[in-house]
Amino acid sequence: MDAWTDPLVVQDVLLVLGTLLDGRRAAASSVKRLRRILNLVMRYAISRGILVSDPLPKGRGQMPRTGGAIDRRRLLNAEQVAELLDWIRNRPRGGRRLHAFFATLYATGLRPEEAVALRVSDVVAPGPGESQWAEIVVHAAEPEIGRTWTDSGTRHDQRHLKGRAEGETRIVPCPPGLLRILRAHIQEARLRPGDRLFSGERGGVLAGSVYRRTWDHARSEILPPHVYASPTGRRVYDLRHTQLTTWLNNGIPPAQVAEWAGTSVAMLFAAYAQCISGQEQGLRQRLDEMQDISAGLAA
Repeated sequence: MDAWTDPLVVQDVLLVLGTLLDGRRAAASSVKRLRRILNLVMRYAISRGILVSDPLPKGRGQMPRTGGAIDRRRLLNAEQVAELLDWIRNRPRGGRRLHAFFATLYATGLRPEEAVALRVSDVVAPGPGESQWAEIVVHAAEPEIGRTWTDSGTRHDQRHLKGRAEGETRIVPCPPGLLRILRAHIQEARLRPGDRLFSGERGGVLAGSVYRRTWDHARSEILPPHVYASPTGRRVYDLRHTQLTTWLNNGIPPAQVAEWAGTSVAMLFAAYAQCISGQEQGLRQRLDEMQDISAGLAA
């Protein structure tokens, strides 16, 4: 640890953090993540009396800037989503089960790690009607981080909701179309209230490698080659981005969208500001009305 007192060593370490093995510059997001880890190491060394002060340089310009806005090219349109979900549903092995999973991500804007943690009892419907809205109670997340990094030794970690205290829940609306899909899935799989709503082929947590592979296969089969090669729907997470953007573009108040999505209004605007469209005509009409009012006052 005495090497950290040499400024040249510190510079060399920071240079390595920003360089890939082939000599190319690393992505800003990767550099930022590694710098955060290194900062935690330095803080730990200081708390244990190994270092007197933090040798890493501070101040503006030391951390690379990362873009937080969502690339609108990643968003899917309704026709693309319908074709992708239809292809997944018709797969001979686990198609209907995975179709219900992807339909839930798209219709509710859930994070994948939140959807895999859902139980059957988390789908709260008012009655047996076919045209009724239901609610989904989101209460946990099970991200896939690897056996080495979990206390339980399993591949998935059990955590509370992102940005919320332990034990807190959030309610997300479930449209009638999704409710019909989920009811059919529950009945076909003979699931009980305490069972996982979406499980793996042999039970347990639905593995990320399974649904990511299925999604990529669906994209390659449905989308034209030039669209498949583009960012459009490349990640399963893009289903969430698509739905949140749809809510905003259809006039749902940002505070309500943030509540359903489990994020803050500030983060919502930072991520989706470039994706909001279709409201210009209404906004211009409001501006015209404001101009008329101002003209009347001036007269």
